[in-house]
Amino acid sequence: MVEIRYADNKIKKSFERLKEKDEYLYRHIKNAIENIKDDPSCCIKIPKKLFPKDWCKEYKIDNLFKYNLPNGWRLFYSLKGLNIEVVAILLGFMNHKNYERKFNY
Repeated sequence: MVEIRYADNKIKKSFERLKEKDEYLYRHIKNAIENIKDDPSCCIKIPKKLFPKDWCKEYKIDNLFKYNLPNGWRLFYSLKGLNIEVVAILLGFMNHKNYERKFNY
């Protein structure tokens, strides 16, 4: 099983606020997190050339995965190996419009 961490407190707080603002999306992200815990490679691996440069600089990622959520939302995470432990770092979630902007589609 994989440990889940948030890249920063801002992402964690945004996710926690969803419980009040959009319970439907909150439940789907919680479900996604459980699926990632069980199988961290269950999602779509994003080619390195498409990594957002700000995330590379801020989070120093060398891999990036996308989990498709309902209504065009996406959850993004990177995997880090710590000794024999694998940790999924949640980098963010966004709707499809913002996803296309972030990844220059």
